[in-house]
Amino acid sequence: MTDFWDKGWIRFPHDPTLAQWVEHALPQARASVTDPTYAEWLDCEGTWFIGVDALDNDPEGRVGQSDLLSGQAIDFIAEHYGRLPLHKGQVSVVYPGYPRPRRGENEAASRYRRNRDAAHVDGLRPMGPDRRRRVDEPHAWILGIPLTEASADAAPMVLWEGSHKILGAAFARAMEGQPKDSLHQIDITDIYQTARREVFETCPRIELPAKPGEAYLLHRHCLHGVAPWAKAATAGPDGRMIAYFRPECAGGVAVWVESP
Repeated sequence: MTDFWDKGWIRFPHDPTLAQWVEHALPQARASVTDPTYAEWLDCEGTWFIGVDALDNDPEGRVGQSDLLSGQAIDFIAEHYGRLPLHKGQVSVVYPGYPRPRRGENEAASRYRRNRDAAHVDGLRPMGPDRRRRVDEPHAWILGIPLTEASADAAPMVLWEGSHKILGAAFARAMEGQPKDSLHQIDITDIYQTARREVFETCPRIELPAKPGEAYLLHRHCLHGVAPWAKAATAGPDGRMIAYFRPECAGGVAVWVESP
């Protein structure tokens, strides 16, 4: 756990219990990609299926005929964060050619996606014509569970090690002394962008490929993104597919900013 708090991420080795869950989740995830309900989630000119809330699991992670979501990673989360009900999982799929421009994305945003892996902190959604950011979704943690085999250079998760410390401190400064019931209204755009530049200058960029049966956990303040699909990268017809769970903090933004 010391390493997790210090680095902001941890990878779990192959877990037979999780591998069994993946066997049940994969058909459901595969079906969501072609489900007309989620057609809008295919973006970046067909190279990224965003797949938010596309996995049909229950609050304990059961999907299809699977048991509840369990194993080393879940035990680790429960021990250090407690248990939270799970939302419908995100089915994030990347295909050869990523990244191409996202719908409505200007050249600066496309360049940032290519050169900086579209690095972001989850839950800071841009709002309004000026795209100002507030904490719209105060996630407790981010768990990634690979569903398909892909080469290590097939658009892996990317993170900036230790970035959660810089960004967490910046968010705390922005919200210091403010009423807890209005923290979700605070504009953090400028302090976030300044802290993000510091992260790029001082924190090592880590690529985090993983295989089915493995998993990784990110601190909620960790800056992360997706690397481009390398020219020699390989994967099956399902692409590089990962299920993500990001339940929200029961105590809202106050817990999001104040807890470890």
